[in-house]
Amino acid sequence: MDNFKHYTVMLNEAVDSLECVDGKIYVDCTLGGGGHSELILKKIQPHGQLIAFDIDDEAIAHSKERLKNFKNLTIVKSSYTNIKSELHKLGIEKITGGVIIDLGASYHQLTAQYRGFSFSKDAPLDMRFDTQANFSAYDVVNTYKEDELVRIFSEYGEERFSKRIASKIIETRRTKPIRTTKELADIIIQATPRIKSSIHPATRVFQAVRIEVNSELKNVKNVLNDILDLIDVGGIISVISFHSLEDRIVKQFFKRESQKCRCNNLVCTCEPPKIELVNKKPIVAGEIEVKENPPSRSAKLRVVRCVR
Repeated sequence: MDNFKHYTVMLNEAVDSLECVDGKIYVDCTLGGGGHSELILKKIQPHGQLIAFDIDDEAIAHSKERLKNFKNLTIVKSSYTNIKSELHKLGIEKITGGVIIDLGASYHQLTAQYRGFSFSKDAPLDMRFDTQANFSAYDVVNTYKEDELVRIFSEYGEERFSKRIASKIIETRRTKPIRTTKELADIIIQATPRIKSSIHPATRVFQAVRIEVNSELKNVKNVLNDILDLIDVGGIISVISFHSLEDRIVKQFFKRESQKCRCNNLVCTCEPPKIELVNKKPIVAGEIEVKENPPSRSAKLRVVRCVR
Protein backbone atom coordinates (compact mmCIF):
# COMPACT_ATOMS: atom_id res chain seq x y z
CA MET A 1 0.00 0.00 0.00
CA ASP A 2 1.28 3.45 -0.93
CA ASN A 3 1.32 5.68 2.16
CA PHE A 4 3.27 8.46 0.47
CA LYS A 5 1.50 11.77 1.09
CA HIS A 6 2.36 14.87 -0.87
CA TYR A 7 0.69 18.18 -1.73
CA THR A 8 1.89 19.72 -4.98
CA VAL A 9 2.45 23.42 -4.34
CA MET A 10 1.30 25.89 -7.00
CA LEU A 11 0.66 23.04 -9.43
CA ASN A 12 -1.02 25.03 -12.19
CA GLU A 13 0.99 28.23 -11.75
CA ALA A 14 4.33 26.42 -11.89
CA VAL A 15 3.50 24.18 -14.85
CA ASP A 16 1.73 26.96 -16.77
CA SER A 17 4.87 29.08 -16.39
CA LEU A 18 6.80 26.47 -18.40
CA GLU A 19 4.61 27.11 -21.47
CA CYS A 20 4.80 23.38 -22.26
CA VAL A 21 5.07 22.42 -25.94
CA ASP A 22 4.82 18.93 -27.43
CA GLY A 23 8.13 17.65 -28.77
CA LYS A 24 10.44 19.55 -26.41
CA ILE A 25 12.59 18.34 -23.51
CA TYR A 26 11.66 19.27 -19.94
CA VAL A 27 13.32 18.57 -16.60
CA ASP A 28 11.69 18.25 -13.18
CA CYS A 29 14.63 18.60 -10.80
CA THR A 30 12.58 17.54 -7.77
CA LEU A 31 10.16 14.76 -8.69
CA GLY A 32 8.74 14.31 -5.19
CA GLY A 33 5.15 13.13 -5.29
CA GLY A 34 5.01 13.53 -9.07
CA GLY A 35 2.37 16.26 -9.21
CA HIS A 36 4.26 18.72 -11.38
CA SER A 37 5.66 15.90 -13.53
CA GLU A 38 2.22 14.44 -14.18
CA LEU A 39 0.78 17.73 -15.43
CA ILE A 40 3.86 18.43 -17.57
CA LEU A 41 3.58 14.97 -19.14
CA LYS A 42 -0.08 15.54 -19.97
CA LYS A 43 0.81 18.79 -21.72
CA ILE A 44 3.73 17.47 -23.79
CA GLN A 45 2.11 14.36 -25.27
CA PRO A 46 2.87 12.53 -27.45
CA HIS A 47 6.40 13.51 -28.45
CA GLY A 48 7.71 15.63 -25.57
CA GLN A 49 10.25 14.21 -23.13
CA LEU A 50 10.47 14.66 -19.35
CA ILE A 51 13.52 13.84 -17.24
CA ALA A 52 12.75 13.80 -13.50
CA PHE A 53 15.33 13.73 -10.70
CA ASP A 54 15.03 12.58 -7.08
CA ILE A 55 17.23 10.95 -4.45
CA ASP A 56 14.39 9.79 -2.20
CA ASP A 57 13.62 6.10 -2.79
CA GLU A 58 10.11 6.42 -1.39
CA ALA A 59 9.30 9.38 -3.63
CA ILE A 60 10.63 7.53 -6.67
CA ALA A 61 8.64 4.38 -5.88
CA HIS A 62 5.44 6.39 -5.42
CA SER A 63 5.90 8.45 -8.58
CA LYS A 64 6.86 5.45 -10.71
CA GLU A 65 3.50 3.92 -9.88
CA ARG A 66 1.63 7.20 -10.33
CA LEU A 67 3.21 7.91 -13.70
CA LYS A 68 3.52 4.35 -15.00
CA ASN A 69 1.29 4.98 -18.04
CA PHE A 70 3.52 7.71 -19.45
CA LYS A 71 6.11 6.35 -21.90
CA ASN A 72 8.03 9.59 -22.40
CA LEU A 73 9.28 9.86 -18.81
CA THR A 74 12.78 9.07 -17.54
CA ILE A 75 13.25 9.02 -13.76
CA VAL A 76 16.83 9.47 -12.60
CA LYS A 77 17.79 8.49 -9.05
CA SER A 78 20.33 11.21 -8.50
CA SER A 79 20.56 14.69 -7.04
CA TYR A 80 19.69 17.54 -9.36
CA THR A 81 23.21 18.77 -8.64
CA ASN A 82 24.32 16.09 -11.09
CA ILE A 83 22.04 17.40 -13.84
CA LYS A 84 24.87 18.01 -16.31
CA SER A 85 26.45 14.57 -16.05
CA GLU A 86 23.12 12.72 -15.93
CA LEU A 87 21.71 14.48 -18.99
CA HIS A 88 25.00 13.81 -20.78
CA LYS A 89 24.57 10.09 -20.04
CA LEU A 90 21.14 10.29 -21.66
CA GLY A 91 22.59 12.00 -24.72
CA ILE A 92 20.86 15.31 -23.98
CA GLU A 93 22.92 18.42 -24.71
CA LYS A 94 20.22 21.08 -24.31
CA ILE A 95 16.98 21.42 -22.36
CA THR A 96 14.78 22.74 -25.14
CA GLY A 97 11.57 23.27 -23.17
CA GLY A 98 12.12 24.15 -19.55
CA VAL A 99 13.14 23.25 -16.02
CA ILE A 100 11.19 23.27 -12.78
CA ILE A 101 12.72 23.10 -9.32
CA ASP A 102 10.54 22.75 -6.21
CA LEU A 103 12.97 23.40 -3.36
CA GLY A 104 10.66 22.38 -0.54
CA ALA A 105 10.92 19.14 1.39
CA SER A 106 7.88 16.99 0.70
CA TYR A 107 5.00 16.59 3.13
CA HIS A 108 5.93 12.93 3.40
CA GLN A 109 9.53 13.67 4.33
CA LEU A 110 8.54 16.20 6.95
CA THR A 111 5.77 14.11 8.54
CA ALA A 112 7.02 10.52 8.27
CA GLN A 113 8.11 9.94 11.87
CA TYR A 114 11.07 7.70 11.10
CA ARG A 115 12.66 10.29 8.77
CA GLY A 116 13.53 12.49 11.76
CA PHE A 117 12.64 15.86 10.24
CA SER A 118 9.98 16.89 12.75
CA PHE A 119 10.29 17.96 16.37
CA SER A 120 6.61 17.08 16.93
CA LYS A 121 7.32 13.33 16.60
CA ASP A 122 10.06 11.56 18.48
CA ALA A 123 12.44 9.77 16.11
CA PRO A 124 16.14 9.23 15.52
CA LEU A 125 17.95 12.40 14.38
CA ASP A 126 18.16 11.88 10.62
CA MET A 127 16.81 14.54 8.18
CA ARG A 128 18.47 13.01 5.10
CA PHE A 129 16.68 13.48 1.78
CA ASP A 130 18.81 10.62 0.49
CA THR A 131 18.36 7.81 3.00
CA GLN A 132 21.51 6.11 1.68
CA ALA A 133 23.74 9.08 2.49
CA ASN A 134 26.25 8.62 5.31
CA PHE A 135 25.87 12.10 6.85
CA SER A 136 22.81 12.87 9.00
CA ALA A 137 21.46 15.31 11.57
CA TYR A 138 23.00 13.13 14.28
CA ASP A 139 26.45 13.98 12.91
CA VAL A 140 25.77 17.72 12.84
CA VAL A 141 24.39 17.85 16.38
CA ASN A 142 27.00 15.55 17.93
CA THR A 143 30.24 16.36 16.09
CA TYR A 144 30.14 20.04 15.07
CA LYS A 145 32.11 22.48 17.22
CA GLU A 146 30.20 25.15 19.09
CA ASP A 147 31.12 27.96 16.72
CA GLU A 148 30.03 25.82 13.74
CA LEU A 149 26.65 25.20 15.35
CA VAL A 150 26.26 28.92 16.07
CA ARG A 151 27.05 29.70 12.44
CA ILE A 152 24.51 27.33 10.88
CA PHE A 153 21.77 28.20 13.41
CA SER A 154 22.31 31.91 12.72
CA GLU A 155 22.89 31.69 8.98
CA TYR A 156 20.46 28.95 7.94
CA GLY A 157 17.85 29.29 10.69
CA GLU A 158 18.13 33.03 11.44
CA GLU A 159 17.88 31.95 15.08
CA ARG A 160 18.56 34.81 17.50
CA PHE A 161 19.38 32.47 20.42
CA SER A 162 21.98 30.50 18.46
CA LYS A 163 24.76 30.89 21.03
CA ARG A 164 22.59 29.76 23.93
CA ILE A 165 21.31 26.73 22.01
CA ALA A 166 24.74 25.70 20.73
CA SER A 167 26.20 26.00 24.24
CA LYS A 168 23.43 23.83 25.68
CA ILE A 169 23.95 21.19 22.97
CA ILE A 170 27.70 21.03 23.73
CA GLU A 171 27.01 20.79 27.47
CA THR A 172 24.45 17.99 27.00
CA ARG A 173 26.46 15.85 24.60
CA ARG A 174 29.48 15.82 26.97
CA THR A 175 27.46 13.38 29.07
CA LYS A 176 25.81 11.37 26.27
CA PRO A 177 25.05 11.71 22.56
CA ILE A 178 21.88 13.49 21.45
CA ARG A 179 20.06 10.78 19.50
CA THR A 180 16.44 11.80 18.94
CA THR A 181 14.38 14.72 17.68
CA LYS A 182 12.65 15.03 21.05
CA GLU A 183 15.97 15.25 22.89
CA LEU A 184 17.13 18.03 20.59
CA ALA A 185 13.80 19.88 20.79
CA ASP A 186 13.85 19.69 24.61
CA ILE A 187 17.39 21.10 24.70
CA ILE A 188 16.32 24.02 22.50
CA ILE A 189 13.31 24.73 24.73
CA GLN A 190 15.52 24.69 27.83
CA ALA A 191 18.05 27.02 26.20
CA THR A 192 15.63 29.71 25.02
CA PRO A 193 13.49 32.17 26.98
CA ARG A 194 9.74 31.69 26.89
CA ILE A 195 8.21 34.20 24.54
CA LYS A 196 4.76 34.45 23.01
CA SER A 197 5.01 33.11 19.48
CA SER A 198 3.03 30.91 17.11
CA ILE A 199 6.32 29.32 16.03
CA HIS A 200 7.72 26.42 18.05
CA PRO A 201 11.13 27.29 19.61
CA ALA A 202 12.80 24.41 17.71
CA THR A 203 11.54 25.41 14.25
CA ARG A 204 14.51 27.49 13.12
CA VAL A 205 17.18 25.15 14.45
CA PHE A 206 15.57 22.11 12.82
CA GLN A 207 15.42 24.02 9.53
CA ALA A 208 19.09 24.97 9.86
CA VAL A 209 20.19 21.41 10.59
CA ARG A 210 18.14 20.06 7.66
CA ILE A 211 19.74 22.61 5.31
CA GLU A 212 23.22 21.68 6.54
CA VAL A 213 22.63 17.92 6.27
CA ASN A 214 21.42 18.18 2.69
CA SER A 215 23.66 21.09 1.54
CA GLU A 216 20.49 22.76 0.31
CA LEU A 217 21.71 26.33 -0.22
CA LYS A 218 24.99 25.29 -1.85
CA ASN A 219 23.03 22.99 -4.15
CA VAL A 220 20.69 25.79 -5.25
CA LYS A 221 23.59 28.01 -6.31
CA ASN A 222 25.35 25.21 -8.16
CA VAL A 223 22.31 23.90 -10.02
CA LEU A 224 21.23 27.35 -11.23
CA ASN A 225 24.64 27.83 -12.83
CA ASP A 226 24.46 24.39 -14.45
CA ILE A 227 20.93 24.95 -15.76
CA LEU A 228 22.01 28.26 -17.28
CA ASP A 229 24.56 26.31 -19.34
CA LEU A 230 22.00 23.66 -20.34
CA ILE A 231 18.88 25.68 -21.14
CA ASP A 232 18.19 26.39 -24.82
CA VAL A 233 17.06 29.73 -26.22
CA GLY A 234 13.37 30.17 -25.41
CA GLY A 235 13.54 27.68 -22.55
CA ILE A 236 11.94 28.50 -19.20
CA ILE A 237 13.42 28.13 -15.70
CA SER A 238 10.82 28.03 -12.89
CA VAL A 239 11.88 27.84 -9.23
CA ILE A 240 9.66 27.44 -6.17
CA SER A 241 11.35 28.32 -2.87
CA PHE A 242 9.96 28.11 0.64
CA HIS A 243 12.13 30.24 2.87
CA SER A 244 13.84 33.57 2.57
CA LEU A 245 17.38 32.22 2.27
CA GLU A 246 16.58 30.11 -0.80
CA ASP A 247 14.44 32.80 -2.35
CA ARG A 248 17.20 35.38 -1.88
CA ILE A 249 19.68 33.16 -3.73
CA VAL A 250 17.25 32.60 -6.60
CA LYS A 251 16.24 36.26 -6.77
CA GLN A 252 19.82 37.55 -6.76
CA PHE A 253 20.97 34.98 -9.31
CA PHE A 254 18.14 35.78 -11.72
CA LYS A 255 18.61 39.53 -11.23
CA ARG A 256 22.34 39.37 -11.88
CA GLU A 257 22.12 37.09 -14.93
CA SER A 258 19.37 39.20 -16.52
CA GLN A 259 21.27 42.49 -16.19
CA LYS A 260 22.96 44.01 -19.22
CA CYS A 261 26.08 44.82 -17.22
CA ARG A 262 27.47 42.43 -14.60
CA CYS A 263 31.12 43.52 -14.52
CA ASN A 264 30.86 47.01 -12.93
CA ASN A 265 33.80 48.22 -15.04
CA LEU A 266 33.98 51.77 -16.38
CA VAL A 267 33.68 50.30 -19.86
CA CYS A 268 31.34 47.31 -19.83
CA THR A 269 32.87 44.06 -21.10
CA CYS A 270 29.84 41.86 -20.43
CA GLU A 271 28.23 39.66 -23.05
CA PRO A 272 24.47 40.19 -23.43
CA PRO A 273 22.42 38.56 -20.65
CA LYS A 274 21.32 34.95 -21.16
CA ILE A 275 17.96 35.29 -19.40
CA GLU A 276 15.10 37.75 -18.95
CA LEU A 277 12.74 37.97 -15.99
CA VAL A 278 9.24 36.69 -16.75
CA ASN A 279 7.91 37.94 -13.42
CA LYS A 280 9.70 40.72 -11.54
CA LYS A 281 7.78 39.91 -8.37
CA PRO A 282 7.37 36.32 -7.20
CA ILE A 283 4.11 34.46 -7.81
CA VAL A 284 2.52 33.23 -4.57
CA ALA A 285 -0.10 30.60 -3.79
CA GLY A 286 -3.76 31.63 -3.96
CA GLU A 287 -6.09 31.88 -0.97
CA ILE A 288 -7.81 28.56 -1.70
CA GLU A 289 -4.52 26.67 -1.88
CA VAL A 290 -3.20 28.24 1.31
CA LYS A 291 -6.39 27.21 3.08
CA GLU A 292 -6.04 23.63 1.81
CA ASN A 293 -2.29 23.45 2.43
CA PRO A 294 -1.07 26.10 4.93
CA PRO A 295 2.69 25.51 4.28
CA SER A 296 2.17 26.81 0.73
CA ARG A 297 1.73 30.33 2.13
CA SER A 298 5.52 30.70 2.24
CA ALA A 299 6.10 29.48 -1.32
CA LYS A 300 7.45 31.87 -3.96
CA LEU A 301 7.67 31.11 -7.68
CA ARG A 302 10.23 32.95 -9.81
CA VAL A 303 10.40 32.47 -13.58
CA VAL A 304 12.92 33.44 -16.26
CA ARG A 305 13.30 32.77 -19.98
CA CYS A 306 16.55 32.05 -21.83
CA VAL A 307 17.11 34.69 -24.51
CA ARG A 308 20.59 33.86 -25.72
